[in-house]
Amino acid sequence: MRFQTPLIPASLLRRYKRFLADCQLPDGREITAHCANPGSMMGLAQPGTRIWLEPNSDPRKKLKYGWRLVDHGDGHFTGVDTSLPNRALKAALQAGQIAPLRAPNLRAEVPYGQNSRVDFLLSGDGPDIYLEVKSVTLSRQSGLAEFPDSVTARGLKHLHDLAAMAQAGHRAVLFFLVQRTDCTRVGLAADIDPNYAKGMVQAVQAGVQVMAYDCAISPQAINLRHPLPFLQP
Repeated sequence: MRFQTPLIPASLLRRYKRFLADCQLPDGREITAHCANPGSMMGLAQPGTRIWLEPNSDPRKKLKYGWRLVDHGDGHFTGVDTSLPNRALKAALQAGQIAPLRAPNLRAEVPYGQNSRVDFLLSGDGPDIYLEVKSVTLSRQSGLAEFPDSVTARGLKHLHDLAAMAQAGHRAVLFFLVQRTDCTRVGLAADIDPNYAKGMVQAVQAGVQVMAYDCAISPQAINLRHPLPFLQP
């Protein structure tokens, strides 16, 4: 999935109010960019970090830049926009790139569970597949991606909803999409949110399947790449 507008480099000055980031462009101008990430962004928002922004000319948008990538300076990138994984995964599903999730019909944001909407519902061959997607950006030790980066009551609710679908005879899948190019495995940050870790154990016992993939990330595009091992709690 290519970015709609060519990205431009910048330097992060500060991130604040979760969704705002002050940045300095190469010509010295200081601008405010939209940060589409409600998490803590632990390890990714230090002042002076090299980042990549996507400009936009949409008159309906107050902010004319969106923060898309962190550039680690060693050839590795992290995608910080939590809306991108769903778009990248949808493109991969439509292209039939993920064999265990191939199905004739694909719908997004379908109501299910307790006042929830599942990211994707796949149907047509066998049981319906209820698919929730989680963006993973935290890494505190070499090669290991972790979720979540902050307490997530919403994520825990999704685990309960998926478990209910599995117990009702459907396929329920939690899909961790690692928006980092420097990780080779995925685990849970149980010290950050122990309730989520406990909920994961219960969900897996109820029949929820866990999948994880990494991405190929560059200032030009973000695309699904390889399956990664998930370290069961």
